[in-house]
Amino acid sequence: MTFFFKIFALCISLATLTGCAIPRGAALSDEILKEQDAADPAYQVVTVSQDNIQRLMAWPETGNSFRWINKRNGPASPLIRTGDRITVSIWDNQSNSLLTAPSSKQATLPDLEVSPTGKIFIPYLGDVEIRNMTPDQARQKIQFALEAIVPSAQVQMNLVAGQQNSVDLISGVARPGTYPLPNRNYALLSLIAQSGGIQSTLRNPVVRLIRQGKRYEIPVDQLKSDPKFDITLRGNDKVLIEQDTRYFTALGATGREELVHFPRANVTALEAMSMIGGLSDQRANLNAVLLLRDYSKADIKPNGPQKQQVVFVFDLTSADGLFAARKFHIQPQDTLLATETVITSARTVLGVIGAAIGVSNAASNLVN
Repeated sequence: MTFFFKIFALCISLATLTGCAIPRGAALSDEILKEQDAADPAYQVVTVSQDNIQRLMAWPETGNSFRWINKRNGPASPLIRTGDRITVSIWDNQSNSLLTAPSSKQATLPDLEVSPTGKIFIPYLGDVEIRNMTPDQARQKIQFALEAIVPSAQVQMNLVAGQQNSVDLISGVARPGTYPLPNRNYALLSLIAQSGGIQSTLRNPVVRLIRQGKRYEIPVDQLKSDPKFDITLRGNDKVLIEQDTRYFTALGATGREELVHFPRANVTALEAMSMIGGLSDQRANLNAVLLLRDYSKADIKPNGPQKQQVVFVFDLTSADGLFAARKFHIQPQDTLLATETVITSARTVLGVIGAAIGVSNAASNLVN
């Protein structure tokens, strides 16, 4: 028995001296949250509740957040742009017409490219400026100018859109390519439909629009959810449809420890926990599930974060904490950390003691 008590006392002493160094899978909440009691804390600690959730949701977005533009409608007819190609047909019934052959009542001027100055050449008229006109306005202008030399002439015009009256749909659809704008109200969803639809293999597809050197992005499910996002396209727009690259990281006493891509436009904290397989029943401290986030210096404001690094705390043992987690949105590059309960460490100590007792009993049996 003396040998047993010596081993038992040794294990207790060892557990007491090295308790903070016992191997475990995640940090304890006290190890992280104690920073808030420092005179000059390195990061801000915020407990999320229903009382402050609206204020927190108004804080700046971080990571690769989406930016989109407002929808504006234009006239139904397209405008002629530089690079468009015009075919002009002139009809004249006069037998001595200056424009038509004796055996024909029609003269066709095919494939006239609108010059960088916005003009096309018409015989007997010279250069006629038609840029920024609708095809009908340009037709009337040419016909009116011809009346002085061909009073009975009638003009017909056909427009083939050039680069400045077309959009490039580059990727993510069945038929990428260059698509002419049929009118100035041609919308993004119409373009996607005309191209054969979005590839089904894309995870949470995102539309990326490049316009006049600026880049805009919106998830497809959000684009489809509200007509105000279905913007009118402009000539020379570039459209790409790609997988969403946003992600958050899951660590600690969670079902999975990994980098998790966003499956849709918005993910709440409670949804994020479900996506990673939930929290470990045996290890996780439900009183302190943490979300770590980095802000920029410009984000630090009186009504916003007070530090560049913020730790949000969720207490999932209360209804208030659960409802708050259901409303709180995850941001790109957030880290969801499930801290470990102290009971797990206690179980580890007891396991060490139990193992030592087993060794002691075996030793006693050998002695006896």
